[in-house]
Amino acid sequence: MIVCTVALALALTPGSAGAGEVLDKVRKNKVVRCGVSEGIIGFSYKDATGRWTGMDVDFCRAVAAAVLGDPEKVKFVPLFASARFPALEAGEIDLLVRNTTWTLGREAYLGVEFAGILFYDGQAVMVPRKSKVRRISDLNGATICIEKGTTHEPNLADYFRAHGLQYNPLVLESIAEIQDALVSGRCQAYTSDASQLASVRMQVPDGTKRFTILPDLISKEPLGPVVRRGDEEWFTLVKWVLFALIQAEELGITRENVRTLRETTTDPAVQRFLGSTGGFGKALGVNNDWVVQVIEAVGNYRQMFDRNLGREGVLKLERGLSRLWNEGGLMYAPPFR
Repeated sequence: MIVCTVALALALTPGSAGAGEVLDKVRKNKVVRCGVSEGIIGFSYKDATGRWTGMDVDFCRAVAAAVLGDPEKVKFVPLFASARFPALEAGEIDLLVRNTTWTLGREAYLGVEFAGILFYDGQAVMVPRKSKVRRISDLNGATICIEKGTTHEPNLADYFRAHGLQYNPLVLESIAEIQDALVSGRCQAYTSDASQLASVRMQVPDGTKRFTILPDLISKEPLGPVVRRGDEEWFTLVKWVLFALIQAEELGITRENVRTLRETTTDPAVQRFLGSTGGFGKALGVNNDWVVQVIEAVGNYRQMFDRNLGREGVLKLERGLSRLWNEGGLMYAPPFR
């Protein structure tokens, strides 16, 4: 009975039943169309050479490496925050990785699914250093810039209402417009994810000297990759690419040692994780060495974080809750077995 049950389960895996619509399209077109920001340093930003860089960009490349064996087979589609979900719904992109907060409303009403949390953030407020503002409560009656189509607008409204404060929202379409409004004094503050505030401050001349990020956080902002609802094969693959990056860090598997480990390790858990045993790649509709391809392309989660957001990047952000579960954070991958 057990043998029959296992055989039936294997027969019903995505790998044997046929790939989903998006996975088929990605293979046919030999490219992953990935929706990113129009330019947020550390997440998705074109460098001086015109190459896209950042945490979100690296995740897109990791998915391309898993599916197509080549991290460069990605078409990056820059989107305003207000345009990201319409683009995903219309099928203009295969994957959305754009500083996007996982909420009940978005999954319930927009027909999307979040594949996990790539970075734990929180909504904060940035103000000019020369102002006398030290806490959010000091902004009573102020004009505050907000990016259109984000969770920041309702979050700010809730916070000010709950604390009996008044403010004037200046809702703008793009980050560039907000930078201009902030520098020109059209708004006395700007609210967004704390990481995005740090990125915008970096893009303003003498930004770190001119602007400060207040210590108060007014919301939880779990940021993660998003797919359209209804294609479980694609959703499952994207989800496990994220888990692979986290698990690789926990196992000490890096960009530099992954190929050697696959060939030499005698650890059953590492053999299974890297595809020498287990056959999970076939069940996911990709090659069995998909994890090796992912880690060779972008490294493990720590390497991605350090390179884009942490000590090797310009933002120098602390990992905080984005540390591994056994280091005081919330990053945790289910077992690869």
